[in-house]
This record gives sequence, C-alpha cells and structure tokens, in this order.
Amino acid sequence: MSFGAEVGRMVRANQANWDARTPVHVASEFYAVGRRDPLGWFAPFEWVDLGDLAGRELAHLQCHIGIETVGLARRDARVTGLDFSAAAVGEARRIAAEEGVGVEYVHADVHDAVAHLGAGRFDIVYTGKGALCYLPDLPRWAATVADLLKPGGFVYIAEFHPLLNALGPKPGPGEGPELLLRHDYLEGRGAIQRDSTYTYTDGPALTSDTVSYEWMHSLGEVVTTLVRAGLTIDSLTETELLPWPRWSQMVRADSGWWALPEGEPRIPLLYGLKASKPRA
Repeated sequence: MSFGAEVGRMVRANQANWDARTPVHVASEFYAVGRRDPLGWFAPFEWVDLGDLAGRELAHLQCHIGIETVGLARRDARVTGLDFSAAAVGEARRIAAEEGVGVEYVHADVHDAVAHLGAGRFDIVYTGKGALCYLPDLPRWAATVADLLKPGGFVYIAEFHPLLNALGPKPGPGEGPELLLRHDYLEGRGAIQRDSTYTYTDGPALTSDTVSYEWMHSLGEVVTTLVRAGLTIDSLTETELLPWPRWSQMVRADSGWWALPEGEPRIPLLYGLKASKPRA
C-alpha cells in the first residue's frame, strides 16, 4: 500500500480503528455471532444477481469479521476473505472454524489484493455494506478488482446507497427520527473525519483509536470508475431495504429486512451493482 503522507496517515488510522472495533463487534447483539444466520445479511436480490455459487472462486474484499463471508461459503463458493485489520482477520478465522466452513483469510490492504491473492484468479469479487467509504482512491480499487477477475468474471457490490451516507448511516448525538441531509452525497471534498468512539453496533465505547476517515463516493462515480477500469455494467438495483433499523420508525418487511413505513418517502438506502470483465 502506498499513498501520499496525509492519506497514508488516514488509512493507518482507519486500520487501528477497525482493530479497536473488532472485539466490540464480536460481542455485539448487532452481529449476534453464532446466533444470527449469516445468510440474513444478504438482500434477496443479491442471490438472484450472484447466481449459482457452487464451486466458483470468490474473493470477499474488506470482509471484516467474515459474517457475510461465511454466508457465501455456505452457498458452496470457494471463498477467500481479505481485510486490513489483523484483529478482524483473526476473529474471522475463528468464526469460520466454529461455523464449520472452509474459508481462506488473508490479512492485507485491499489495494494490495492482487499481490496477495493472485491476478486473474476469481470468478467473482464481492464487496459491500460499508466498504467503499473507506477507499481513498476509487480508480485504483477498480483496477485492482479488474485484475483479480478472470475474463468473464464479475464484481458484485452490495453497498449502502450514497443517499443513506448523506442522511447519516448511524444517528449522531441528539439526532431525532427526521430524514435530514447531514453529509455530502457527491465526492470531491476529501475525507470526512469521524468520531468513532462508539461504533455502529451496540457495545461499549472504544478506549483508543477512536478517529476514522471516510470518503464519499456517489453512484455516478462508482459506475464510471468501473467502466473506465474496463468492466461492463450488467445491472444496478436500488432498494429501500436495510438489514437493520436505521430509524426508529422502520418496520419489518416480508424479507426480514427493514424499511420505512407507508407514508414515508420511498428512497434508496442500499444498492446492488454487478459489472463483468469481458472475455478475452
């Protein structure tokens, strides 16, 4: 991993912050490790878009503690997870062993994934749900994804919509239930410094490494960057569903996920994007 001095400092701060978050997340009711079905973290349309995973080589980038990684392995993919947090990778290995699934985990920064995982190795690259905002250089990431894929393979991004990020993916101190724009939707103004003393899950405050940095990436930027990396957009799905109730007024949908109730605006909170690498 190589960045300029200032961006490099921010990335290292994020790595330390995710190391500090990991034990809180593992113990949280939010993740309910060992008690919540990992398949419940996937929207129904994801399985339609991903198709049959049996026997396919799949890389899960920025996998954190590997909850979704386990779900992908349960669909019989040959899964490799990668994350820059040593603490998270250690817990991911333990969780996979306890769940009885075979997953290879690699501790590395996503920008160095080709060196650690191998070029042209994967049928599918999967990433999502809070990953892209930690990428300071989206074109570099897209080139990495393209290099990881076999010809004919595809990347699948299941990610929180930039509108949700603009509204705030977690409530700030004293925030009410109103849907108010609080942050940028569009990219271009550099990193936003966050106070991550309390993470997005339940659990105690962090005692160290409480600062993190996020970069906004609009939907237009994501699509254009993938196309410029040589990939072809196959589908783009926007949904009002979330896997947890961001606002107190949200109600359970038939899928088991959460949505704003009737009478509230129908707005996109998460999207699924599939982009393929042309065959040689």
